[in-house]
Amino acid sequence: MIIDDVAGLRRVLHGNRVIAVVGLSPTWNRPSFFAAKYMLEHGYTIIPVNPAATEILGQKCYPDLAAIPVKVDLVDVFRKPEDVLPIADEAIRIGAKCLWLQLGVINQQAADRAVAAGLDVVMNRCVKIEYARLFGGLNFAGVNTQIISAKRPPCPPLQG
Repeated sequence: MIIDDVAGLRRVLHGNRVIAVVGLSPTWNRPSFFAAKYMLEHGYTIIPVNPAATEILGQKCYPDLAAIPVKVDLVDVFRKPEDVLPIADEAIRIGAKCLWLQLGVINQQAADRAVAAGLDVVMNRCVKIEYARLFGGLNFAGVNTQIISAKRPPCPPLQG
């Protein structure tokens, strides 16, 4: 099923603790590195998937999902939308429970195929942002506490 509600996102993040990150970059300032590091620091098992690396974040890196020797719960995809369909097929083959497509990664055909195979699918969302939003991390920084707001303050009256 396609997950796009708070209860579903909570269920997915709470119940899927082993995350294979496809397209995880070894470069510290890339979004995939930030997200994986954050999830690793919050108790998740992170399995890097990148054929160009041997180790990322102190974890052994694998060239593809099929090479991973342990059960993967969630496949987190940091790749272009046009690259997602074969990754979705691999996620199905390895028995993953969820296919998570990161911000800007939208591939409806891959999502439909994964849903048809029984996987939960999250699309166009960041695992790190959703975890922080739903389990308290962003709340500590003032988000959704009315300390920080997207609302603009009223303009001061014009002088003169």
